[in-house]
Amino acid sequence: MVIKNPLAKLLVWIILLIWSVAVLYPLIWTLLDALKNNEQFFLNAPWALPKFPLLWENFSYVWSKYNFSTYFTNSIVVTVGSTLLGMILAAMTAYILARYDFKASKLLYTIYIASMMIPFALALIPLFFLLSDLHLTDSLIGLILVYAALNLPFGIFLLVGFYKSLPKEIEEAAIIDGTSHYGTFFRVMLPLSQPGLITVMITNMLNNWNEYFLGVVINSDPTKYTLPIGLAVMQAEMQYRTEWGPLFAGLLITTVPTLIVYMIFQRQIATGITAGAVK
Repeated sequence: MVIKNPLAKLLVWIILLIWSVAVLYPLIWTLLDALKNNEQFFLNAPWALPKFPLLWENFSYVWSKYNFSTYFTNSIVVTVGSTLLGMILAAMTAYILARYDFKASKLLYTIYIASMMIPFALALIPLFFLLSDLHLTDSLIGLILVYAALNLPFGIFLLVGFYKSLPKEIEEAAIIDGTSHYGTFFRVMLPLSQPGLITVMITNMLNNWNEYFLGVVINSDPTKYTLPIGLAVMQAEMQYRTEWGPLFAGLLITTVPTLIVYMIFQRQIATGITAGAVK
């Protein structure tokens, strides 16, 4: 939609400017506070500019002393593993439900969608005992499997609509050329579903990276903590003397990767959601 009225354009620009300030100010304020020491916090206002020299060593201090290097590695492993596994399972399941007509297809789809409405707290205790019996507690593999399963209903919901929007002639042409059902999916349909897959991938990645509660319940081994848990542990270890500069530095280390990923793929996310909502 093109806005031709100058006053309307000015109003839109003002609203966007206010929105941008509201979004960027907390990030900038966090960065500035990460470059301070406690003395600057107590002698000056918390929102005041940091004094020179800027304390960039707060980031290396957090990275080494509070084991953020281990937490960061764990978050990368868990996020990448669970995102890829959940995306592949969601794509294959959604393809079957969308392109193959069998008696239980609608029932299965309804079950997957209904599972999104079940409060996660109800499944927490049975899930913990199940993982304990399988010896998957205190394990990154256990987290990967659980995160992938939790993200599966949303991925199926989005990709079913996307696969239904693709012309059947493409699939039929591949079968006529002698391509098997597996080849049709992996070589033809899967590449065509790239916008939807990117949306599922980014959404799952953001959820898995920021997840805290389940990681605390499943993992009691400090060497298996992810970044959100490590940030909470760091604050608890400080006890009565909070080191505000390193704390804000740890917060930035936790949040910046997700912001970078979202900024890179924001167009694909919007495109994938729109395409998946066609049917």
